Amino acid sequence: MKILAVDPGNTESAFVLMDQVTHHADLFGKIENVDLRDQLKQYRVKTKMMAIEMIASYGMPVGREVFDTCVWIGRFLEAWESLGGTAALVYRKEEKMQICGSPRANDATIRQALIDRYAYNVPNKGKGTKSDPGWFYGFKADIWQAYAVGVTYLDMQRKE
Repeated sequence: MKILAVDPGNTESAFVLMDQVTHHADLFGKIENVDLRDQLKQYRVKTKMMAIEMIASYGMPVGREVFDTCVWIGRFLEAWESLGGTAALVYRKEEKMQICGSPRANDATIRQALIDRYAYNVPNKGKGTKSDPGWFYGFKADIWQAYAVGVTYLDMQRKE
């Protein structure tokens, strides 16, 4: 079984289609939000479950980009559910605690924790090379965060 994990953005979003048992990323990328929304039909054929990072308020002022991202989260959820899929919201605080065990974690510490978990002591931080791809071959920028969303969701499901 697969799961679609999404790290939404105001104009582009990262996604990872990953195996629920092995946690291996079968397909991933970062694309325009409109394109991702249109491609949800293709991913729905492969999985019923989508985990998407949700924004939470921590009392700090935010800009327009955050509100635009919230709108896109709603669009993705509506599109996914209209296709008969099930969605789960994953909060950043949950990712930090689940993956790093600390509310002070940031993108770099989350990335390192994922490397330690899935590619411990592997050269090139588990990325490998074109001729010998590693666990994280092709990962960059927000794809790490989309993967973290999926890992967090799956870990939380296993604990329940």
